[in-house]
Amino acid sequence: MESYAGFGKRLIARFLDVTIFSILIGGLFYIFTGEYSIALNKGLIWDLFYTLYLIVIPVLWAGYIIGKRICNIKLKRTDGDNVKLSNTILREFVGFHLIGIVTLGISLVVSIFMVIFREDKRAIHDIIGGTYVSEN
Repeated sequence: MESYAGFGKRLIARFLDVTIFSILIGGLFYIFTGEYSIALNKGLIWDLFYTLYLIVIPVLWAGYIIGKRICNIKLKRTDGDNVKLSNTILREFVGFHLIGIVTLGISLVVSIFMVIFREDKRAIHDIIGGTYVSEN
């Protein structure tokens, strides 16, 4: 029986990812601009890098990103195999970012309730990407 990752672990993993990634990207901004700041005018660049990270790294690292690795959870396809680039593009770009923008964030709230109350703990972006998050 597969063990699905709940809302708490997923939230902690996302928090760890954002924190660690912000420090790394902030460091790169410092190297190139002399400022250690991710101001609103640089927010689009940060979001682009973070989205690319969420799309590429799980494919290269068998479903893990830094926060998920720390929390011992991973992203898998619904058939149990490792995610492909098409899964992560649909999941992160379309299911999370694009639909989040179009619905003005309402999809995020709905996804939270889906992860809390659904048996398989899949959110909107998981369904669109054909993925789920499992506990190891």
